[in-house]
Formats: sequence, C-alpha cells, structure tokens
Amino acid sequence: MSDLAQEFSLRTPGAAGAAAPKSKKSKPGDGKELFHRTAKKDGRRVVIMRCFDRDDSCLVECDVYPTNSLRVEPLHPGPYTFASRDEASGFIEEALLALEYLGCDIS
Repeated sequence: MSDLAQEFSLRTPGAAGAAAPKSKKSKPGDGKELFHRTAKKDGRRVVIMRCFDRDDSCLVECDVYPTNSLRVEPLHPGPYTFASRDEASGFIEEALLALEYLGCDIS
C-alpha cells in the first residue's frame, strides 16, 4: 500500500476489510450521495467522482472516460473507502487539482 493510501486510510479492493465491489447504480442501502464533481477537457467529460456517506465510512466512486480512444463506456476504478467524509473530500480535491493542472474544467 502506498504512503498516500495509508495517509488517507484507503483500503485497496480485495484487501482484508475492504468494501465488497458493488454495482455502479446506487441503491438506498448503499448510502446517501453527499456530492459529486465532474471534470471536462475540451468540452468532453473526463471524470465523474461521487462521494457517498455510509454508516461508518465514506465511499468514493469514479467514472473515467478515456480521452485517447473512442470508448463510450466509462472505466470504473475503485470504489475507494475512507474512514471519514474529510478524508474522502481530501482525496477528491487532490484528484481534481491534478486534473485542473492538466487543463480540465471542474464543475
């Protein structure tokens, strides 16, 4: 596990105690969506990141649309589980800052 993952208490998929993979369609039992952010480059959607509040953790889901292919369906890395909303928000803000540096518009 990387230092950054340890710093944010990130549990990798398949690791002991990690959240089981779930479908991308959220169900009422999956938690309440706190917020979502979208990154676009040249008018094309690149990433959608969603943060969900669960009873004892926060979950971040991502939809990634590759810009170097004609692929229409997004890739789904994660989900990423965090101990608190602040940790999940920090993860999303860092990712969005990197995307801004790469020329993306954030909304």
